[in-house]
Amino acid sequence: MSNSRPIGVFDSGIGGLTVVRALTHHLPHENIVYFGDTARVPYGPKSSQVVREYAAQDTDVLLEHDVKMIVIACNTVSAVALDVVQKRAKVPVVGVIQPGAEAAARATTKKRVGIIGTIGTINSYAYVNTLRQIDPGIQAFSQACPLFVPLAEEGWTDHKATELIAKEYLFPLTLEKIDTLILGCTHYPLLTTIIGKVLHQSVTLIDSGEATAVTVKRLLDEKNMRNASKLKPNLQFNVSDVPHRFTEVGERFLGQKLGRVHRVAGFAA
Repeated sequence: MSNSRPIGVFDSGIGGLTVVRALTHHLPHENIVYFGDTARVPYGPKSSQVVREYAAQDTDVLLEHDVKMIVIACNTVSAVALDVVQKRAKVPVVGVIQPGAEAAARATTKKRVGIIGTIGTINSYAYVNTLRQIDPGIQAFSQACPLFVPLAEEGWTDHKATELIAKEYLFPLTLEKIDTLILGCTHYPLLTTIIGKVLHQSVTLIDSGEATAVTVKRLLDEKNMRNASKLKPNLQFNVSDVPHRFTEVGERFLGQKLGRVHRVAGFAA
């Protein structure tokens, strides 16, 4: 099998582009196929059963592109449906929970770690349970921050309203004297300036997408699956709804032009 085959990445919508951004930084020659299920976003408030059904369908979209690996850029899917993707894919699968938790465990010195994410991710206790498996001595404190997603998509990354909401969300975590905070949603890296400001820069922020990209790079090296070509990689973007909004907002998440975005038919909201 050719190592030039693409890495497949999927998310419930736009946020996973921050993971693609990290992947292109660490693996600048890898071809990537991205699928955002924009017709059915968000996944966070939905039941685990529905998320697992969606995850299987999202996986099938990527498998049609003969991907060599699948990266689940969605924290919610990584939390409740990792096993679904692994059984269906028959290629290596990497979620964002394990890499993010491992990075936080390495970073913390006081063993007091905060986690912010969508309601679905927080209620799954996926990060908490993974941290305990890595180091039972770590104390974890969780906080759902659902309003961070629309604020990031609106581009309100340095706005007074965002700062006020961040203070409200993060106040309970400051009382717990955390020294490390996992950004458990792929939208949240866009808000690191305000989050850091509210936490007075005294807390190490862990970008799960960045940690995931490092893990993907290591796995590709271990399995001798790196693309040997030094040509400009092919980045292909697919969505399940009309692509206008995705294209407009996505370029801010990716940090570069998206080019043509393809719509995948058959996904009803």
